[in-house]
Amino acid sequence: MNVKDILAKLVSFPVLGGENNLEIIYWIQNYIEGFGITSTLVPNKEGTKASLHCRIGPAVNDGAILSGHTDVVPVKGQIWDTDPFTLVDKDDKLYARGSADMKGYIACCLAALPTMLNADLKKPIYFAFSYDEEIGCLGAPELIESIKITYSENAKYAIIGEPTMLEPVIGKKGICYIRTEANGSAGHSSGIHKEVSAIHESTRLILWLENKMKELSVANKDDRFDPPHSTLHVGQIQGGVATNIVAEYTRFEWDVRVIPKDSIPAIYDEFLNFCREREREVRKIFPEFTITNTQLHPPVPALDTKESDSVVALTQKISGYNTWKTVSYAAEAGQFHEAGYQSIICGPGSIEQAHRANEFTTQDQLNRCVKMLENLVMEFTM
Repeated sequence: MNVKDILAKLVSFPVLGGENNLEIIYWIQNYIEGFGITSTLVPNKEGTKASLHCRIGPAVNDGAILSGHTDVVPVKGQIWDTDPFTLVDKDDKLYARGSADMKGYIACCLAALPTMLNADLKKPIYFAFSYDEEIGCLGAPELIESIKITYSENAKYAIIGEPTMLEPVIGKKGICYIRTEANGSAGHSSGIHKEVSAIHESTRLILWLENKMKELSVANKDDRFDPPHSTLHVGQIQGGVATNIVAEYTRFEWDVRVIPKDSIPAIYDEFLNFCREREREVRKIFPEFTITNTQLHPPVPALDTKESDSVVALTQKISGYNTWKTVSYAAEAGQFHEAGYQSIICGPGSIEQAHRANEFTTQDQLNRCVKMLENLVMEFTM
């Protein structure tokens, strides 16, 4: 199968983040094992999802992991001109959900597999395909752990194929989503002086988040990023039942995105301390007042690959780009980096197409990515 045919098959599996991905992972497994390669599945506890990894080449140190995720974001509420789960070739563009983010990269890996097998590799190449990346990079930690315990040798590099137009990305921000709930006292709004409004208290918490971001923007900067500082942002808020009723309950959800210099746990702990201070103060009026915070997924670490790391020179050489850049979106690269692999993001297609209606990549980007992987093979046969 050529890369376009493989991509057409991959996008036909409408696996959203959080959903069962076994059908697509079994198809990938069957494809790989059709070439005589043994693969390992890493299931979740319920057995409804699985990641996959395999090795091509000798069991020696200093190989490279090619990493991608099998899930995509929803299409609900978006207006598509074509069926989002059918690859459509139109005006030199290949339209489908996941064509850019990031089944295009997985298709390139699978298309390059025969070249890898026919080469006299001196260092191994690994495939590592995960689930639930789109809802918090949930599958990557167990996938990485399985790689470490399955193979006796140690890989050196991880190339994560998020869409970058094949330009190397050496840094990204860390991220965490958090839900904050405030429980106050319901009552007539004319008696607000003796009640505790969950909305009023939530605005104090939100103002703390905004002020913390301003503080961080001055204290720590990294000009590689736009903006060059950590951010805190409230994206959803719900609360109250009527204008003349003191709100008993409010919930808001927010994210924190940190540059490598900052720490998600440290910022979160500061916020928790402020919440505890507000609870102590407000309980003087209403003893049952509570603030509850829930991390909606484990913090995803930032990526901070040094320009001098050898993975940068390697990726620049095989991609043909002598530049590098950073991004603010989340990816599994930080998790591979934290696990000890020199990590970089480099894949076909544009992030500008990700998560939007009429997402597309191009045949040229796929061809260039396959060539990049063939160049990696050449580097590992020398």
